[in-house]
Amino acid sequence: MVDLIDLVQTLTTPHPLDRYLELVKPTLTARQMRAEVVRVGRSTPGSVTLTLRPTRHWRGHRAGQYVRLGIVIDGVRHSRCYSPVNAENGRGRHLQVTVKAHGDGLVSRYLHRSAKPGMVVDLEPAAGTFHLPRVRPDRVLLISGGSGITPVLSMMRTLAAEDYRGEVVFLHYAKSPSLVPHREDLEAIATAHPNFRVELRYPGRPQVNDAVDGPLTEIGGGAHLDRAELDRVAPWFADAQTYVCGPEPLMAAAREIHRAAGVEDRLHTEEFTLTLAPVAPGEAEGTVCFSGSGVSADNNGASLLEQAEAAGLTPEYGCRMGICFSCTAVRRSGSTRNLRTGEIDSEADQPIQLCVNAPAGDVDIDI
Repeated sequence: MVDLIDLVQTLTTPHPLDRYLELVKPTLTARQMRAEVVRVGRSTPGSVTLTLRPTRHWRGHRAGQYVRLGIVIDGVRHSRCYSPVNAENGRGRHLQVTVKAHGDGLVSRYLHRSAKPGMVVDLEPAAGTFHLPRVRPDRVLLISGGSGITPVLSMMRTLAAEDYRGEVVFLHYAKSPSLVPHREDLEAIATAHPNFRVELRYPGRPQVNDAVDGPLTEIGGGAHLDRAELDRVAPWFADAQTYVCGPEPLMAAAREIHRAAGVEDRLHTEEFTLTLAPVAPGEAEGTVCFSGSGVSADNNGASLLEQAEAAGLTPEYGCRMGICFSCTAVRRSGSTRNLRTGEIDSEADQPIQLCVNAPAGDVDIDI
């Protein structure tokens, strides 16, 4: 079958076979994976939940991983990474993602505003190392904040679907109850599984105790992640495997707590925001040469991805946070600074991620 597809691909040159098939039906593809939006939900303010039906190429995901969706907006194809919120389902025929519309998010705002059943998007296989292990641990602590809920929600749903017998605590931080996606589902899972407990915190709200008994507890006012909080909700956290996704302050607090307890190896994190190391004085100098395109520009200190775009180039990218490796290109010469760690590297002919590296003086990038 593969040889036949290769033959037809050769006969249809210069256009790929999928280019012709999509004229018949957008989801009819030989190689490229796509998905059709079959259901759209907007029950949470500022967010949209899409239920997708992938093409036959889909091989499922592991709870906590992400997928790349490709969307055409005004004739330009854009791609972004989102974590499925549904349970692991092997090659199951449906996939669900919840997307929060960010103020500067072109794709997220478009999906929130315009997504509807029948829309077809490009889809890439699930990826990422942030996921549940094949052998489930005896205790699991899930911590999230804001839109970081999506990968850990998939973990909780997966454990519930497997009728997991260990102990699970799900601790989530949000601005208000109305901004917790899939809240009813969380409560239903905790109600059906006595070994699951859901703890919701609203630090920005006045002190409230909306529900302090039963499987779901909600507390507002001054509730931030610290050792005392973990001791209250999961006194056994040092013996558990902990999975955290959320804003940097939440991630930093989790790291410090686990470091102080000597159990850093039990902490697993996924970041969805990029914390930048400060630019050193005099570092934003020199020339950036994009040798693959014959374009050069003065170094302004921004990431290589941003500088390439400012120079009129359109390199491929996905997450813009150093997670998906979609924007990887070869640094032919010169030095670059890792925007997350501040470290400088100058080894020639090395692949680097454009979104999390900035030039440190003159540099040649092969794009």
